[in-house]
Amino acid sequence: MQKKSKYIWYLVAICCLILFALMLISSIIDIGEKLRNIHLAVEIVFYVLVVVLVFFGIINPIRIIVSSPDLAIVTSLDHDDPRIFKVYKRVAKNIIENNQLPEDSAKLLIDYETKEELLINLQYVFQTDVKKDLNRIIINNAKVVLISTAICQSARFDMITVFGVNLQMIKQLVLKCGFRPNMKNLSKLTINVFGTALIAEGLENMRLEDILPNSSMNVIGEIPLIKPLLSSVIQGIANALLTIRIGCVTRRYLFADGSVVTKEEIRRQALKEAAKILPLVVADTITFFPKKIVRFFTNKKKTGEENLAEI
Repeated sequence: MQKKSKYIWYLVAICCLILFALMLISSIIDIGEKLRNIHLAVEIVFYVLVVVLVFFGIINPIRIIVSSPDLAIVTSLDHDDPRIFKVYKRVAKNIIENNQLPEDSAKLLIDYETKEELLINLQYVFQTDVKKDLNRIIINNAKVVLISTAICQSARFDMITVFGVNLQMIKQLVLKCGFRPNMKNLSKLTINVFGTALIAEGLENMRLEDILPNSSMNVIGEIPLIKPLLSSVIQGIANALLTIRIGCVTRRYLFADGSVVTKEEIRRQALKEAAKILPLVVADTITFFPKKIVRFFTNKKKTGEENLAEI
């Protein structure tokens, strides 16, 4: 039964990728037909650019993720199976290549005598040097999603952006750790990423009236341009929260391989961690906007004349 459920996850994940590909092709053809009215050469250049972006933004990350070693396979092999040592050595090599390790940590992954010693060294380096950088990867990608989806007012572009950024984030986490989640968990992540992209597309049609009380809407309505601006920011924050959740789930899948962690525990912890990380993302994103504008809204104690003098 468990084996059958595994293949069901594979099938659903493949269907999600096919559906996303069809939606992407539809959007590309629609834009290409509009560019043809300008000039045929413009349309051709656009298609070439799209092929390059799709390869580096979607196809290559998927290739890197799938081709990375699966550390969970070690638990299903016999203790004396020589493939275990090969997996450990490949993970060690990936960690050295994709992390700026201190000299003593890198030496631990190079100088060893047995696979048991290498495993101990891997666990030590992972806990001391690798693990601390994973949150930074999640935060940086959530900031990209927040800014891009808040600025752009195209639902389909939001969907493609969220899908691409989440895929890049998973690739970065896999490269940083040196191994990937098992195929079943990768299938679940694919479904999560596709679902998040669809939510991002739906959020573009979200109205403030649906989430804020009438009293707040009356106040907001009296401030020029604040309503569309606030709506875009809320959309960006919602997409960033979903991106953080996927990052936290990916990280927990990586931690869970080889240990017993239930899917309910992974979801619960991912939501808790996402709620903690979101304020950091929003705070960091504020630096993207002009400092004088931020200061205008944050310095509440200053008089109107002082604020006008600063601007």
